[in-house]
Amino acid sequence: FLSHSLQAKMSRPVQARRLEGIDKNIWVEFVKLAATYSKVNLGQGFPDFPAPDFLTEALTRALGGGNHMLHQYTRAFGHPPLVKVLAQFFEKLLGRDLDPMTNVMVTVGAYQALFCCFQALVDEGDEVIIIEPFFDCYEPMVKMAGGTPVFVPLRPNPPKDGKLMSSADWQLDPAELASKFSERTKAIVLNSPNNPLGKVFSRGELGLIAELCVKHDVLCISDEVYEWLVYDGKQHIRIASLQGMWDRTVIIGSAGKTFSATGWKVGWVVGPDRLLQHLRTVHQNSVYHCATIAQEAVAQGFQRELMLYGKPESYFVQLPKELQKKRDWLVQSLDGVGMKPIIPEGTYFLVADISPFKSDVPDVPNSDEPYDSRFAKWMVKNKGLAAIPLSAFYSEAHKNNYTNFIRFCFAKEEATLKAASDILQKWKQEKTS
Repeated sequence: FLSHSLQAKMSRPVQARRLEGIDKNIWVEFVKLAATYSKVNLGQGFPDFPAPDFLTEALTRALGGGNHMLHQYTRAFGHPPLVKVLAQFFEKLLGRDLDPMTNVMVTVGAYQALFCCFQALVDEGDEVIIIEPFFDCYEPMVKMAGGTPVFVPLRPNPPKDGKLMSSADWQLDPAELASKFSERTKAIVLNSPNNPLGKVFSRGELGLIAELCVKHDVLCISDEVYEWLVYDGKQHIRIASLQGMWDRTVIIGSAGKTFSATGWKVGWVVGPDRLLQHLRTVHQNSVYHCATIAQEAVAQGFQRELMLYGKPESYFVQLPKELQKKRDWLVQSLDGVGMKPIIPEGTYFLVADISPFKSDVPDVPNSDEPYDSRFAKWMVKNKGLAAIPLSAFYSEAHKNNYTNFIRFCFAKEEATLKAASDILQKWKQEKTS
């Protein structure tokens, strides 16, 4: 009897229904390809340059200092020094008083902040509007919460004068956007500056979204992880600061993007207590809390930036200046070999048009894999340069309309960007010889 029961295999399905259809993940596949073949990885979005000295020194102090309690649990919803300084900082940015204990919550990176939002605010059958192209976790997270994603694309309007396109040339059609709102709409996800395009939504565009949110009584989940990374004198406008929006908006931020330390996984949510109380319920029943010592170091980083706010030596002023130079370098390299870059106004990503390279990539008859995905795989295997296909940032319904683009990350050391440029130059010579 015992041997029979040991051999008996489970016949009932083990997978929860909410995981159906969301098991594939672009990053798993492309990270593996990059690790296997790439000489230069401009695919994944993380800097290969060090985090600022003041931040790593704060971590060292926290580790070696006399306060042994920094190795223990802290307050579940955020280390008190961190939520206090975040509240002070966002009071400045939003022009309103914030309570650090009820208007700020610390999460395991912005990723967990997003998960908390969808789990806490989206119900079975609720619709959530997602603007395409979108950061790829939005769709599966909405589905896991039982919601239905509704997609509305940014549509490119290329400039007529033959100039390079800018991310500002990708725009929402106001009538199309309005048509997506219904009594089933619970929330809209806004990502500005946008990954992968680098689009920084203008005041007019945000005003349009805000008007529709107020009219239809809809929440806004505002992913602002690249808030400090804006270029060419552009300004990042926070939708929560627009009329009628504070009460219905959850702002998501990230120390990983803000301080170039993506592996620390410290993120936050800022918003009204009536929304955050539900996020706290999800948080306390999932991760409980984030690494105390990393929160302590990030708090010190923010204290420094609060003192230097708006001054030239502020990291939040210096980093975008550095990244703008790197962006311009990559734009030039890509343009020089005939890939048409779309100049990003923000983030550390850049999308390039690869249609002139169609003849380089062997055609696969009867394949339903989009061209950009085949191109990116071919490029990493044959040229040693890793990038991500843009169609990965679109829904199934729309991905075949945007298969002539790939995404590069330019938050890299000069040596990395130069190595990428060398690969591109050599490729160009091979094409012309």
